[in-house]
This record gives sequence, structure tokens and C-alpha cells, in this order.
Amino acid sequence: MSNMSVEQVAELVLGIARSQLAVIDSIENFKAGYKATHVRPILESASRIRSNHPETLADFPARVLLQMLGRNPPDRERLARELEQLVTTRPAGSDQGGVPDPDSLDMTGSGS
Repeated sequence: MSNMSVEQVAELVLGIARSQLAVIDSIENFKAGYKATHVRPILESASRIRSNHPETLADFPARVLLQMLGRNPPDRERLARELEQLVTTRPAGSDQGGVPDPDSLDMTGSGS
């Protein structure tokens, strides 16, 4: 498999968000108010949009789906720029001279 470009990954994430939105819309058609009372609060929590943590790749898909719920869905070019920024930004704590980041899920022990 060849390497995917950032634009291709952004397009893939956008397509997945569209399919998730279709499922959410079908539930909304069955039960009015489902998006506002159930989906939006859970997505805000999953995207960590209200926390003081920096944005991460793990939060990116939830943030995209949350944007899809709004009136102006994101376009591929903007998502590609955001994704490029997330990929090129060094994670917090990565320059601590071998001291592992306490929030890291890396269990290989390579930070010591």
C-alpha cells in the first residue's frame, strides 16, 4: 500500500463523518431532538473541545463530526490544513530530555 497524503486522509475522515452524520440524521428523523440532547454533548466530551488540552489527532475525528452537525460543514482543504498542523506539531513533553510525558499512552518504555 502506498503512503497516503494528508489531503487523502482528510477526505477519508470527511467521508466517515458524512456517513456517521447520515446515521445520526436517521435517528433524528425517528426521534426529534436526538442530536441536541444526546449526540452533541457526547461529541463535545469526546472532542475535548471545552478542555484546556491541546488538540490531538485522537480528538480530530470527533471535532470533524461535531463541525458536520453545524450549518457550515468543513471543507476538505481546511481539514487538510488542520490535519497537517496536527501531524507536524511535536507533542507536548516530547522535548523533555528523555522524561516521558505523563499523559502518553506509550507503554514501550522508550522514553527513558
